[in-house]
Amino acid sequence: MKIPSFKNGIRHLPLQYLPFADAASEGLPLMRLLRLSLFQVTVGMSVALMVGTLNRVMIVELGVAAWLVALMVAIPLLVAPFRAVTGFRSDTHRSAFGWRRVPFIWTGTMLQFLGLTFMPFALLVLTGQGDIKTPIWFNQGIAGLSFLLVGIGLQTSQTAGLALATDLADEPTRPRVVALMYVMLLVGMVGSSFFFSWMLQDFTPQKMIQVIQGHAVLTLVLNAISLWKQEARDPVRAAALKLQPVPVFKDAWKAFINNGKARRFLTMLALGTAAFNMQDIVLEPYGGEILKLSISATTLLTALLASGSLLAFAVASRKLSNGVDPLRLAAYGLVCGLPAFSGVIFAAPLNANWLFYSGVFCIGFGAGLFSVSTLAAAMSLERKEFVGLALGAWGGVQATAAGLSIAFGGAARDFVSSLALQGALGPALAVPVTGYSFVYYTEICLLFITLAAIGPLVRRATLLSASQPAKVERFGLADLPG
Repeated sequence: MKIPSFKNGIRHLPLQYLPFADAASEGLPLMRLLRLSLFQVTVGMSVALMVGTLNRVMIVELGVAAWLVALMVAIPLLVAPFRAVTGFRSDTHRSAFGWRRVPFIWTGTMLQFLGLTFMPFALLVLTGQGDIKTPIWFNQGIAGLSFLLVGIGLQTSQTAGLALATDLADEPTRPRVVALMYVMLLVGMVGSSFFFSWMLQDFTPQKMIQVIQGHAVLTLVLNAISLWKQEARDPVRAAALKLQPVPVFKDAWKAFINNGKARRFLTMLALGTAAFNMQDIVLEPYGGEILKLSISATTLLTALLASGSLLAFAVASRKLSNGVDPLRLAAYGLVCGLPAFSGVIFAAPLNANWLFYSGVFCIGFGAGLFSVSTLAAAMSLERKEFVGLALGAWGGVQATAAGLSIAFGGAARDFVSSLALQGALGPALAVPVTGYSFVYYTEICLLFITLAAIGPLVRRATLLSASQPAKVERFGLADLPG
């Protein structure tokens, strides 16, 4: 009797047991698609490194001020609104070979590589460990430049890469291709979080240099593999573009923003995003300084946040498919954040690490539910011709609010902690945890303000659905942009 091989067994499995097998097409086979998605893995690795690992290392091990760390970590997020410009330039790029996306992806890759190669040395010089003494402002500028280069690089390569994936996929499989790209981003974040935590169990400056520069080389190699023979040369297109006028979005944006519902929606989105992201820069230092957790234990927080977001998407997918109002579901995500931040706050006086981990997971769940639900709402915010503009505004407002809130969180922690330790707030608050608690309490207040802002939007949607039944469309991972 012939024993079936593993390869034949996989081949005969139904499609529902093979994740994203339906994303492949005749022009974009599955192996080529998986190879293309490697650029998302490197982006996720960079995000996990900067947001999840380096903030703890810089604040606790290297002794850098939290406001400066927050500013540097926020730099890659603050350049995110310019992704629309990058995408537009890649659409209209004039290349001698007719390429549109490849030059931007490779430029972004080289910027990431350049920033990562000198980042560890810039951080060591920033903390005064360099052999040559240089001015403080120069050290801060060089360290900030490394974060800026990585931020611009990953935003450029990700934007052009997702556009390339959309170009290569045919119309029926395009949503699944975009979905695979998003999942690979989370795979890169979670996988690298575990790897960084394992490598930095016993922290030394030499290990930090090896980890960051190893990540730089891996980014270069994986993105080169991802790009190889993906975009065909098209000189005819390059010649035709010279005759096309450059489109102008000024009038469309004015019509969109003058809509009262859009203005309130974007305000609510900014407040909610700030509420969930202000703790990003202080969460791992809080675990290390207050709860006395190791570097490996605090680095795993990124994996917990990502796992909570994935679970939130599964819940949102099911609820939205059943016709639940996305704005009401976003409000549920805000409500989930209230006990989550409360758990993080009370973990210190109760000395309960399990409560801290549970709170972090619930923060990821609430933030994921809020993000996905507001995305679904943005898709139906305006008429069909305004959908792209609404999604662009959604991404720009979310990224800007996240970057500003992260910077504010670090600065607020430093300022309040200095006042508390000097005794200006009374003897009861003269403890290191005061600055961290102020940030978490501020986020709880922002959650309540966001709930008040989203209330009229939910009420309008409810009244509309009562008088005019909404068409129930399936919303799944395929609808989530990169």
